[in-house]
Amino acid sequence: MAKEKENKELFQNSLLIECAWEVCNKVGGIYTVIRSKVPAIVDKFKQDNYVLLGPYFENQAASEFQPIEDLTDPIGFAVHSMRMSGFDVKYGNWLVTGNPKVVLFNPYSVFNRLGEIKYKLWADHYIQVHDEPLTDQVLAFGYSVTEFLRILVNSDVQQKNIIAHFHEWMAGMPIMDIRRENLPIKTVFTTHATMLGRYLAMNDHNFYGNLPFYNWDDEAKHFNIYPIVQLERAAAHGAHVFTTVSEITNEECKHLLGRNCDFILPNGLNVERFEAMHEFQNLHLHYKKQINNFIRGHFFQSYSFDLDKTLYFFSSGRFEYQNKGFDLTLEALARLNYKMKQENIDATVVFFLISKQPYHSINAQVLHSKALIEEIQRNTEEIERDLGRQLYKFITSNNGDFQIPDLKNMISQTMSMKLRRNVLSWKNKNLPTVVTHNLVNDSTDPVLNFLRTSNLVNNREDKVKVVYHPDFISPENPLFRMDYNQFVRGCHLGVFPSYYEPWGYTPLECMCSGIPSITSDLSGFGSYVAKNFDNCEKMGIQIVNRGSVSYNDSAEQLANQMLHFVKLSRRERISMRNGTEENSVHFDWSNLAKRYFAAYDHLIK
Repeated sequence: MAKEKENKELFQNSLLIECAWEVCNKVGGIYTVIRSKVPAIVDKFKQDNYVLLGPYFENQAASEFQPIEDLTDPIGFAVHSMRMSGFDVKYGNWLVTGNPKVVLFNPYSVFNRLGEIKYKLWADHYIQVHDEPLTDQVLAFGYSVTEFLRILVNSDVQQKNIIAHFHEWMAGMPIMDIRRENLPIKTVFTTHATMLGRYLAMNDHNFYGNLPFYNWDDEAKHFNIYPIVQLERAAAHGAHVFTTVSEITNEECKHLLGRNCDFILPNGLNVERFEAMHEFQNLHLHYKKQINNFIRGHFFQSYSFDLDKTLYFFSSGRFEYQNKGFDLTLEALARLNYKMKQENIDATVVFFLISKQPYHSINAQVLHSKALIEEIQRNTEEIERDLGRQLYKFITSNNGDFQIPDLKNMISQTMSMKLRRNVLSWKNKNLPTVVTHNLVNDSTDPVLNFLRTSNLVNNREDKVKVVYHPDFISPENPLFRMDYNQFVRGCHLGVFPSYYEPWGYTPLECMCSGIPSITSDLSGFGSYVAKNFDNCEKMGIQIVNRGSVSYNDSAEQLANQMLHFVKLSRRERISMRNGTEENSVHFDWSNLAKRYFAAYDHLIK
C-alpha cells in the first residue's frame, strides 16, 4: 500500500510530454497507437500532467484540434514565449477520448532557419542532411520542439519532473540536444520499426537469417537513407530508456541500431465490450448484409452463388507486397481454390484485399453495376409497397370466399417494364472485374500480375473470388458506404501472414471486433500471442510459421488453415467469434499501458 502511494505521488509530481509526428496528423499506424492510448495515460497522470507535441498541418488538424486561449499554465507560458520569438505554435485540446492538451508546431514557420539547423546538426552531431521535403519538415519540427523544451525547463512556473517520450525517428531529434545540453529531462525513445529494417526486409527474402551480418553503415548508404538512420541511431543511443513494441523488433534494434531495448511496450486498443454476448454477433450480421449488397452488385450481374454459404476473408494494410504477406496470401488462396474444387465443397470464399494504391478512377463497370443494383433494389421496394396496398385493399373489399389473387396482375405495367429494363441493363456475360479501380500501374501491379498468371480472375467455377480494392473503406466510399471497422465486423476471417511486421494492428483490430484472424510468427503480435497464451486457436488466432520453414511450406500451411476454417459449421464459427471477443480484453490499454508506466516509474526513480 505504501509503495502504491509512493508511485502515485511520483506520477502526480511529474509532467509527461509525448512527442510524435502522428499527433493530430493521421499518416500511419502510430496515429492509432497514440490516439487509442490517450485515455489510459490521462487516467494515470491526469490532464494537467500530460501534453502531446506534434506537427501542425492545417488540413489534418482542422477537425481534431480545439484552441486553448488561456496561456497562464507552464505549457501556455512556453507557447507564448515561442510565439514572441516568431514560431507558429498552436496550443489546444486534441478532440479524442481523454481530451488531452496538445502543442502543435508549424514546421514551415522556421524553414528560413533550415540552413542554421542543418549546420548545427553537422557541427554538434556529425549528421549531414541534404534537401528533401519530408526530412526538412522533420528537422524544422525537431528544432521547434527542442526550443519549446528549453523554455519549459527554464521556466519559473514549471516545478515538476519532466519525462519526454519520443516516437520514431521523425520525433527523436530533440533527444540529442537534451543530452548534449544536459537539460533536466528524462527521455524515452520508442522505435515502432527501424527504417533500415523495413527497407532490408522488402529486398531480402532471408532478412531474419542475415540480420546479424548486415553492416548498417553500408546498407543505409545503399538505400540512400543514411541521414535518417543516423538520426534514428542517435535517438536510440541518446535516450535514457530505449523501447520497442515486440521481441522481434528488439532483435532488429540490437543488430541495426546497436542497442538492446530496455522495455518491450506492446500496442493495445480500447476494447469495446458488450453487456450481452449476442450484441456483437448481431453487428456481424448487420454489416455482413451491407457487404452482401456490394457482392450482389459486383458478381451477380454475371453469375450468382449462395450468399448463405459464402465466407468473407480479407487482408489490409500498407502496400508492401512481400512485407505484409500479400504474396503468400495470394499463393495460399490459389491453393485453397484448387483444394475446394477437388473436395467439391459447397461454399464460396470472397477475398478482399484492401490496400491504398495510386489509381485514376473507380472502374466504370463497377460503378455502373453498383448504381443499377441500387436502382433495382429501389424498384423492388416500391413494388413491394404498392403490392401490399393493393393486396390489403383486395382482402378488405372481398365479399365472398377469400382466394389469393394473382399477384402478377397487381404489378402495374409501368413498374414491370421499368424493372425489366434495369435488370436487362445490369446483366452481362463478362467476368466480374478483380480490381475495383483503374490503377495507374495496372500492367506492373504485383497483385494483378499474380492473379492473371494463376487464372484467379473470378471465373464462374472458382470457389475463391477476389476483390482488390486499392483505396480506403469509409462512409464516403460509394462502393461500400461503411467505416473500415464496420467492414471488419462484417467479415468472417482476417488474413495477415506478414513477413515483416514489428507489431501488427490488423489482427488486433479483428480480435477487438470479435473476428478470427491468421497472423504469422514473424509479426510482433503473432509472436507475443504465441509466447504469452497457451491455446491461440481458442482466441480465434492462427499463426503461420514463416520463421523456420520455406515459402512453399508456409503457403501450404496457410491454405490448409483457411480450408479448415471453411469447413467449420456456422455454430463452430459463432463459438470461435465468442472466444475471440472474450479474449480481446487482454489487449486493452488498461492492461498494456502498465508496461509504459513501469518504464516511466523506472525513469523517475
